[in-house]
Amino acid sequence: MIARFSSLALFVLVIALAGSAMAQASGVVPWQINMQPAVSTSAHHIHEFHNMLLWIIFAVAIFVFILMFWVCLRYNARANPKPSVVSHNVLIEVLWTVLPVVILIVIAIPSFKLLYYTDRTENPEMTLKVTGHQWYWDYEYPDQEGLAFSSYMIGEEDIDASKGQLRLLSTDNAVVLPVETNIQILITAADVLHSWAVPAFGIKLDAVPGRTNETWVRIEKPGVYYGQCSELCGKDHSYMPIEIHAVSKEDFARWLVSAKQEFSSYMPGPGTQKPLQFAYLED
Repeated sequence: MIARFSSLALFVLVIALAGSAMAQASGVVPWQINMQPAVSTSAHHIHEFHNMLLWIIFAVAIFVFILMFWVCLRYNARANPKPSVVSHNVLIEVLWTVLPVVILIVIAIPSFKLLYYTDRTENPEMTLKVTGHQWYWDYEYPDQEGLAFSSYMIGEEDIDASKGQLRLLSTDNAVVLPVETNIQILITAADVLHSWAVPAFGIKLDAVPGRTNETWVRIEKPGVYYGQCSELCGKDHSYMPIEIHAVSKEDFARWLVSAKQEFSSYMPGPGTQKPLQFAYLED
């Protein structure tokens, strides 16, 4: 029994340490069990709301468990051989009606505030347009005339681990965005329903044909962030990842110069996977 308890304690300790390490890691981590670290203001608010809900759920679960345990102990046939004939209790009926309403109000107010906050930014500094296809993404920078490209997943046989490429996540043409910038993101689709989801940004928005959905992001620090299509869109649904390089405003300005030259004659569409090199990102 002691050996079994020691093994269980060691297992719990390992899981706790692993969870702590994963919470501090950047980007995706093997065997990750926690949410990705937030790198945008929206994601921070979403995580705060999530943590508040966890405390509420935990309190409700503990209360229900204690109540059930007390009822089983206090009102079983042995402890209470003569059952009560009371059919109702006004106080209890009022409490089990009022308390859930109060809990829902406590949840609803920050929920509505979060929905409005993540909906759009009043004064965007730049715009990124995202179009979902079967099965790749088109990206367009409307503020930069003519800058558009397609982004395809790099095949497993072409993955170069020395360049930090990840299986099922790295793309031939990554999206480049500046940090500390209010970025308006317009999302649509050209064929079927898709969903543009980047967990570290707190973004998961449907791409609907014939409709443009809007969200926004303000990235806090440079890095490489990944996402995937989160709406079942066909046989290659799992092969349309999202790769975003967040860089300083200075690096973004330099990238714009090279990208306009790189994609000046680039027509997005199947069969035109033309990789874009980010030399300054490797420094």
